Amino acid sequence: MAEECCSADLLEWIGPDVSACVFSRLDHPADLVRAAAVSRTWRRCVVESGLSKSLCLRLCPEVATVAAAAEVSRSPPSTAAPESGYERDYRIYSNLAGAYVSDSAEPSAECILDCIGASSTDDFPAETMENTLDEEEIINFRPSYWSSGGADDPEAPESLTYRLNSDICIVDEIRVRPYQAFFQDGDPIYSSKMVRFQMGHYKLPRGSETFVMDDYENKMVNADEKYTWTYTSPAFPMLQKNELQSFKLPRPVLCIGGVVMIELLGRVQKQEADDMYYICVCHAEVMGRSLSPLFMVEISDPEGYSILKYLPGAKDLSIDDFLQDDTKDSPEWHYLVDRYRQMNHRAVVVSALLEPVHYMHDIGGISDDDHEDDVGGISDDDYLV
Repeated sequence: MAEECCSADLLEWIGPDVSACVFSRLDHPADLVRAAAVSRTWRRCVVESGLSKSLCLRLCPEVATVAAAAEVSRSPPSTAAPESGYERDYRIYSNLAGAYVSDSAEPSAECILDCIGASSTDDFPAETMENTLDEEEIINFRPSYWSSGGADDPEAPESLTYRLNSDICIVDEIRVRPYQAFFQDGDPIYSSKMVRFQMGHYKLPRGSETFVMDDYENKMVNADEKYTWTYTSPAFPMLQKNELQSFKLPRPVLCIGGVVMIELLGRVQKQEADDMYYICVCHAEVMGRSLSPLFMVEISDPEGYSILKYLPGAKDLSIDDFLQDDTKDSPEWHYLVDRYRQMNHRAVVVSALLEPVHYMHDIGGISDDDHEDDVGGISDDDYLV
């Protein structure tokens, strides 16, 4: 009898409910994976209890907005008996949680790909939000910034919406630099009182968004009802200083869908010329890391439900590998990888376009001294916010 007790699996003695309760106390994905590797009984308990998804939800609650998860293999699906959904979900959510907490991940980097739209723009397109993609205050001898429309109400909010360079990113910090109008009396700084951030996705499939083409479309594309927001940050106070201000999120956030809205709450500065309140932003950055191409996101219908796609075959592939097509690839793999290639190519193009242009100090007999008091023949009156 003593021999039988020693050889029996512990979980068989305490039962499935107590076992699942004990395993649910594990707070790191690696511990859960190790537990599942102990024996078949332990694996069955971990897998069939959905513990990997539960842990993923505790780490990043945004996962609750995912309607379904699917694994996409590189080779066409086989005719063998379908695998258990429990096993599939275990792999997907274990890898997602592992990627979220990974210590070996690359450090955070700028994630903004391009602009979607602004809630208002004072002088479109001269003061378009696309100016906020560039770090410089002066571009081609002209101030570079986005300006809201004027408002009598100092509490009137504004917002800037950006697309990230990946369907799914882990975002931990957002930086915003208010604009200082050095061409106006007193060099006023048009900051907001507070700033808040929302993350999510457009409700229609990728590629159906309207991009910033004119002022009317600029406002329409920023309408809140067009988006599903999966995370809203607390409000942070913004300083009325001409510096890139860092706003660390309370925890790293899983941005599912690759859209970030910067909400600018409250106004502090009036423009002397028209006695109205404005908000101006010189530069914005969203800092984080992409989980693509290992993970991708599909938006299923106008209701905005998202489907998480896991591509295990992408884990060990380099960028060069993705540039090569294989006729043996499954159609869904080919579609997702092609979309990843397009996003990567667009990110490279945008980065190249934002590279600073260096001019010679003396071109055609014009020296730097000619620009000290009157830049390009433009007076202060030309720079009303």
